[in-house]
Amino acid sequence: MPATSLDPRTALVVIDLQRGISQYPTIHPFPQIVANTARLAVAFRAARLPVVLVTVSFSADGADRLTPRSEVPPRPLPASPDFSKLVPELGPWEGDLLITKRHWGAFHGTELDLQLRRRKITGLLLTGVATSIGVDTTAREAHQLGYNLTFATDAITDVDPAAHQFVTQKIFPRIGELDSTDAVLALLAARAG
Repeated sequence: MPATSLDPRTALVVIDLQRGISQYPTIHPFPQIVANTARLAVAFRAARLPVVLVTVSFSADGADRLTPRSEVPPRPLPASPDFSKLVPELGPWEGDLLITKRHWGAFHGTELDLQLRRRKITGLLLTGVATSIGVDTTAREAHQLGYNLTFATDAITDVDPAAHQFVTQKIFPRIGELDSTDAVLALLAARAG
């Protein structure tokens, strides 16, 4: 179902569009995901709506990284000092909210919910990578917290085509609305006009 509207107080939440992750082989070109997200960020900033830039990072010794027993071990992360830096196309710009997460989701263990509620945000537009990990976990957390969700489908990607397809076709439609960057920009423009 296409997106029908955006809440008057909607924030753009960008998941893990950072230098270290830009090197992963995603199913949709990473630069395209960044370009669509950057277009949305410009529009949200112009509308004076929050842009939240979420990155994942861990301490140098890795002690704050989860290491549960699992059949699939966590993906090794590059030791580059630039790993958690945002891609330059996204800023940050003055006024953007910067959130560093240590888990898959952007809410657990961060001040994201507090910052959104203080700004009276009721809706979120989600973009980023990976669809089935950071974006999905953040979306489920947001859904449980009562936020209205919209997903810019051409601003989200994954390294696993099957996981991306499952989440965008089976999970996201149950917790929000999905549409293209252009359609979301049209909804944002309609709100302002």
